[in-house]
Amino acid sequence: MAKDFNVDQEALGKAYDGRLMRRLLKYLKPYRKYVVLAILLHLFTASLGPLRPYLTKIAVDDHIATKDYGGLAEIVALIFGALFLQAIIQYVLMYLTQWIGQKTILDLRKEIFAHVQRLAASFFDKTPVGRLVTRTTNDVEALNQMFGAGVVTAFSDVFIVGWILAFMFYTDVELSFVTLAALPLLVYGTFVFKKKAREAYRDVRLHLARLNAYMQEHVAGAAIVQLFGKERREAKRYANINADHRQANYDSILYHAVFFPFVELVSALALALIVWHGGGLAKNDVLTLGVLFAFIQYVEMFFRPIRDLAEKYNIMQTAMASSERVFKLLDDETVVRNPERSAAIERARGEVEFQHVSLSYLKDGKHALRDFSLKIAPGETVALVGHTGAGKSTVINVLLRFYDHDEGRIFIDGTDAAALDERELRRHIGVAPQDVSLFQGTIRSNITMNNPDISEERMIEAAKATGAHEFIERLPNGYDETVAERGATLSVGQKQLISFARALAHDPEIIALDEATSSVDAETEGKAQAAVEKLLEGRTSIVVAHRLSTIQSADRIVVMHKGRVREIGSHQELLAQKGIYHRLYRLQYKDQAIDAS
Repeated sequence: MAKDFNVDQEALGKAYDGRLMRRLLKYLKPYRKYVVLAILLHLFTASLGPLRPYLTKIAVDDHIATKDYGGLAEIVALIFGALFLQAIIQYVLMYLTQWIGQKTILDLRKEIFAHVQRLAASFFDKTPVGRLVTRTTNDVEALNQMFGAGVVTAFSDVFIVGWILAFMFYTDVELSFVTLAALPLLVYGTFVFKKKAREAYRDVRLHLARLNAYMQEHVAGAAIVQLFGKERREAKRYANINADHRQANYDSILYHAVFFPFVELVSALALALIVWHGGGLAKNDVLTLGVLFAFIQYVEMFFRPIRDLAEKYNIMQTAMASSERVFKLLDDETVVRNPERSAAIERARGEVEFQHVSLSYLKDGKHALRDFSLKIAPGETVALVGHTGAGKSTVINVLLRFYDHDEGRIFIDGTDAAALDERELRRHIGVAPQDVSLFQGTIRSNITMNNPDISEERMIEAAKATGAHEFIERLPNGYDETVAERGATLSVGQKQLISFARALAHDPEIIALDEATSSVDAETEGKAQAAVEKLLEGRTSIVVAHRLSTIQSADRIVVMHKGRVREIGSHQELLAQKGIYHRLYRLQYKDQAIDAS
């Protein structure tokens, strides 16, 4: 069973850095040749820095002390040559590591988006959109920093430390151990910093996700907030969430504000030991000035990559906190399970049969659909009516496999729907929902959904048949008119007509209408109803409706109550039974009945 995505956000357990890092490194596999090249270049360029103090030692002891200015010039030329070569290689490395990072993050973003698109409707029922936005933006960007400036470049700092130690011990073993005397103090401080920083970064990501979720919800519902005069109250709640996020950032900044001066202090302590001990040795002619000068440079160079590694650790901790959430999303198994060997229907006749189907959305025993059985003949129009919560929309949800039903079976032309791949199943079913989803793009792309099999003629024919062509022609750019986010520039009726044209253009054998005309005004309803009649023509149709006037011509009307089928018949037959349908009819038309009496 899939874990609750939201609960995991609130209660993050023990972090497994090694496990997470191994999984992250898999994304570098396609670019391993470039990664190996970058590591080799880092290994080489890391040796150029520690080479300079050693050349300085030679310059002081072998040339300045002996006044060999010709040899000194050669050493100076070597030092400048090493600096120039190091600059060129670092430029190549910067470009290469950023390229690797961008390519890796592109792959990760594509994987996340594809996975989210596969998730079942039940996942989105329990997951705020703001959390998903955080996963695909902030968290992925944190991983981008790790891939671009963390994993590969961290090798450079490790190599630099290794080369410095090699040059130090080659130059003078005693002074090398003096330099390392301050290292245990640094190791302890780093351990404490690591633990505190990890906790802080996880808190930052948690509060950022809450911040984004709250923002998304209240931007989408801004009109409702204004309608009820809750602007100040919601702004205060947002300020509290923002304050928690700020405090989490303060905590992470505090740890860095303490750690980096601590590294400087340890570095100064090591330098003082070198000057004190090395100076005494030089005074007694046990140590040359060149070696002392070299070690002063080595000390300064030794702690610089350690500081850089701490900064890389900062990036790594942010990435670890983000990767936990990203992988929890990618590991979520709230998906519709497709069969290993799926069946196929070339062209459906349109026969649909439900056999004792039951569904509980929360899997808590409270069924939205219970023992639902219904057989629909090819080309037949069946209407589903009932009070709110009767299970009408649930019938369409299980037919489309937005939710897998708990019990029973569903057949399409005698083939078990569970044996069909979900895409194969939905290829034969067109849906016109109550809440129409339009996407940024054009009218054309929203009708065809960028399906190359839908020709221009077929698209226009579908728009004409459903009545959408008339208003589309009046738009400045016709079918190429830009559609704003959520179709904000179009009326509810226009969006609904585009939805009908979309369904018709894809030419499904089965049509499902989920209260498709309930949100339009009386004038638009006439156009929409004409479009519906054209859409249903010659197709098996399941129509969910609250307005009984829109389904009186249906071949059969199924009355539902608490997830069960209670009555079936034509409009006149159901009225004659004087049951639930009769009561619904009287409630909707009581004014007309009173007037008639």
